[in-house]
Formats: sequence, C-alpha cells, structure tokens
Amino acid sequence: MKKTYYYKFLPSKAEEEAANASNTPFQVTRELVEIRDLYPAPVIDPFNPWQIKKVVTETDIVNGMLVLSHQEVFEYVFRYWTLEMCNYLLEGNKFYPVIWDHTDDKNPVRYHNDKIYLEQGPQDTYMLRWLDLIRKSVINPNDEIGLYWQSKSGTFQFKVLGRGF
Repeated sequence: MKKTYYYKFLPSKAEEEAANASNTPFQVTRELVEIRDLYPAPVIDPFNPWQIKKVVTETDIVNGMLVLSHQEVFEYVFRYWTLEMCNYLLEGNKFYPVIWDHTDDKNPVRYHNDKIYLEQGPQDTYMLRWLDLIRKSVINPNDEIGLYWQSKSGTFQFKVLGRGF
C-alpha cells in the first residue's frame, strides 16, 4: 500500500473550543496513512534494479550520510514497509537496516551495525548514515551509486554503478 500524509486543516468543534479556551491558535497536524494505490508498485527490473541512483558528492563522504528525498523514500522504500515501520522512523527513531553491497557481484558484502542507519532529516528528507560502507567500499566523490529496498529479504541492496574521475 502507498503511504501519504493526511493533513488536518479544520479543527473539530471540541478542538476549536479547546484552542479558544487556552487562547492558542489551532495547529495544523499531519499523520501518515496508507491509501490504496491507483497504480501498482513499480516493477523492479532484475537486470537493473537500482531505483535510487545518486552521484556521490564530497559532502556525502565527509558527513558520512547520503541524503534521500521525500519522493525517493516514499516511492521506493515506504511503499514496501508496514505502516508501523514507517511511523517508527517518523517518530524520530533510527532504523538499522541490513545493506548488501553488490559492487563485487561475485562476493556481495553484508553490512549491519550501529554506524549504518536510516533516520528522518530536515524538511522531509531522510538520511542514510553509511560510514562503514564508505570506508570499506572505497567510495569517492563523483561515483555513481544505486540503491533499492528488497522487500523479500527486508534489506537494502547497494552497488557502485560507475566510478567518477
């Protein structure tokens, strides 16, 4: 199911009276909800499954985090998660995923530790902290990387798609 935010712009009568009694304005709220998708989830091409593609910057390496947009996370990650998993992350918690590095297709490397996690960032962005992955995969600025969520195994799949200059 697709996830989206539901914004509550109009207060109920009780909420309006409570706001008036406390002499504070009504605060617009939002909550994550599941909706039936009009279109099926994107089919992952087995020969090119990398749904999220990024060119790594110097900042991504120095800060040890990859910034993912709201659209990328909602479309390619949250779509496959349960509502509880999404809310856990949106409540400010860190999600510690398993990441499989397929840069060397013959020997994929598994990463799962406290230095690799996904968290909510500012302005509806999400940050994948990936310090160990950067160091061990020797990722440099201008490298193109691919990432996707594999729902069967519940893991992120990662690959350096091209080396920069």
